[in-house]
Amino acid sequence: MPNAVVGSPSLSLQVSALLFLVTIQISIHVYTTVMLYKLMIKDHNWVGVSRRRMVFKPDPGIIFLALTASLDCLRPPSCTEIGTSLCETPSKLQFTILYAGLAIASIGLGGARYIVATMGANQFDKPQDHAIYFNRYFIAAYSSKVISATAIVYIEDNVSWRLGFGLCIAANLAALVILLAGTRLYRHDKPQGSAFIGLVRVVVAAARKRKAMLSSRIEDYHQQEQNDEMIKIEAVTPKQNFRFLNRAALKIEGDIRPDGSIAKPWKLCTIQQVEDLKALIRILPIWSTIIFLATPIGILNNLVILQALTMDRHLGHNFKIPTGSFPVICMISGFIFVSLKDRLLRPTWQKIIHRSPTPLQLVGIGYMLSMISMVVSALVESKRLKITHNVHHQQPMSALWLFPQLILLGIGEAFHSPGQAAFYYQEFPASLKSTSAAMIGMMIGICYYLNTALIDLVRRFTDWLPDNINSGRLDNVYWTLAVLAGINFGYYLLCSIMYKYKDGGGSGSDDN
Repeated sequence: MPNAVVGSPSLSLQVSALLFLVTIQISIHVYTTVMLYKLMIKDHNWVGVSRRRMVFKPDPGIIFLALTASLDCLRPPSCTEIGTSLCETPSKLQFTILYAGLAIASIGLGGARYIVATMGANQFDKPQDHAIYFNRYFIAAYSSKVISATAIVYIEDNVSWRLGFGLCIAANLAALVILLAGTRLYRHDKPQGSAFIGLVRVVVAAARKRKAMLSSRIEDYHQQEQNDEMIKIEAVTPKQNFRFLNRAALKIEGDIRPDGSIAKPWKLCTIQQVEDLKALIRILPIWSTIIFLATPIGILNNLVILQALTMDRHLGHNFKIPTGSFPVICMISGFIFVSLKDRLLRPTWQKIIHRSPTPLQLVGIGYMLSMISMVVSALVESKRLKITHNVHHQQPMSALWLFPQLILLGIGEAFHSPGQAAFYYQEFPASLKSTSAAMIGMMIGICYYLNTALIDLVRRFTDWLPDNINSGRLDNVYWTLAVLAGINFGYYLLCSIMYKYKDGGGSGSDDN
């Protein structure tokens, strides 16, 4: 949104922007839920024994938002209704309901969206099936983005906000019914308590035993919890990486009761809990690369609208592309390429190297394409500024020149988004797989704040982003983002080369 970068938008613009964003996100959740149910129900390999029931409730946040668009008492009167050029300020109650709706919708989406992703992947056993599933998950996600950013927004702009939110509520209810209809067929894991508390216990136990001497004897380490229902595992010693943490599983006097149970849970952990924490630590460097990827992408999506406002957006004589529709090009290209990836890229890759691409290889390709997109953005903006400053050139540059960078960005997302989801699901400890997909969302959320901070720094210390971008150097901003993306790509290559998969290799499988 242009107002996110230059100037101070009015209250109505702020509210409209927030409602626009939350409508898109809610539509993504609804459409993805419906699409994934259809995809999974066609394959009988995933059907397992249901051990517990999972219930998705309709998001009350969207109901709050629908009420703000429907009830006069929850919204201020329009300027035309009160017959003055000064608009009435919303009351505290109206603000409370609005922001409560936005907050609840965001919280609900943050949980349900990623639970759906990992729940679906849990229905399959083979790594290559996980990769295909995540591709289809993102097909549903991208298509829902396009629908919500076009059809729903068109209804809200040209018919009413009330109808737009009403359709979202109806879709949520339909998705809930469809999801619950297959509850008995889903494969569910038996709840084992909070895995995160177990990880904290490892750190605390290792710190409390920091002076203890490590042992090479298997019997000196606690193998598993005392549980009759637990499958017996082969006794092993902890791995040698991050050896300090091995002390958490080291048994000393007073740690074990006579019946074999742990006497002090915050002083002794199982080897599996120790290895789970080590797995997360190994993933952290690759996880951190998302910050330097998502931040430039978020800034580019905002700045491209500023560029479009100064360019010729006509297609023919009668149609003018709305500025807010340009990010949809990225969504469409991502949707198309994710759809074609399984049919074109994967078979070609297998014919050449006789293995499927690993998640890290797919992510690397996506990172490289995103970096190239930044370079193309800088070149296009340099050309636009030259045309703008040329007094002999009266016709502004065509906005169609923005399409290549957006298409490249969409193709890059088609590689790195499913690749990251598959990688985290594959490499996360079994006790934490349900939260693996949320790693991406968590970092993207952090990047939204970093976007604002980075733009603020640019405006504070340079003159590249004035209120009128024709007087600035937006191309320098893009070059800076391209350099950051290049450094991040190199950092990612280093992390991926040094990374050791927990099964000793990648997830690529032989062609046969």
